[in-house]
Amino acid sequence: MLVRQGRVCMTKKKIETVCGFSCSDCDHHKKDCLGCEKVTGKPFWTAFVNIDQCPIYECCTTMKNLPHCGKCPELVCERFTRFNNPEMTAGQAAAALAAAENELRSRK
Repeated sequence: MLVRQGRVCMTKKKIETVCGFSCSDCDHHKKDCLGCEKVTGKPFWTAFVNIDQCPIYECCTTMKNLPHCGKCPELVCERFTRFNNPEMTAGQAAAALAAAENELRSRK
């Protein structure tokens, strides 16, 4: 909860993911997907690209046993650019990737 100018504002709780992107900011969250952690890295979009699990989630949690990619010395690796959101322009995708990287590097 946030208080501004004497008014109480409800803020959406950010759902942290291993990749730094926020499920709570995703238009598909709760409609098509419950979030990466709840679906163990198998979000709705994996069916559209014929894979079983998100490669970022698989690498981070299964292969490297890390809490998030911010702990990985290879951040940002090719897994982050392997798939593109068709609803985003190249500029929007670059900005989202930069924001995710900043989010991950700021985590402890």
